[in-house]
Amino acid sequence: MAIDYKGVCHPWLCDSMGHMTTRHYMAMFDDASYHFLNRVFAWSGTDSQNNNIGWADVKHTIEYLLEVRSGQLLDVTGVLTRVGGKSITVSYEMRESGSNKVVATLSSISVLFDTDARAAISLSDDMRIRANDSIKQATN
Repeated sequence: MAIDYKGVCHPWLCDSMGHMTTRHYMAMFDDASYHFLNRVFAWSGTDSQNNNIGWADVKHTIEYLLEVRSGQLLDVTGVLTRVGGKSITVSYEMRESGSNKVVATLSSISVLFDTDARAAISLSDDMRIRANDSIKQATN
């Protein structure tokens, strides 16, 4: 499975109890989402500026499974689990690189977004083909 993000839990990402604070989990998952969207759909952040097409997250569900402390190396992978008319659902796993233990998960629902109209739009046929190919690869 492709790694969509690699990072480290730096001391300044930790809270007063010595573990990574919740806001930084979301930042790492968000960074991974850009790489995931590029890998699956060949989309990048410049597309929202050049073509007025972007993605808007509409729902996140995070589970914190194991404590992450300063110095731990982290990998985030994403798998497309559902394709709707205008939306996708992606399941992300954050793993501690050394042990490969899952430390957190994120289920994310995002809609394809027209940045001029400020509204969700339908996925193109090409995007559907790419999405279905991604799902097939993940299940094999």
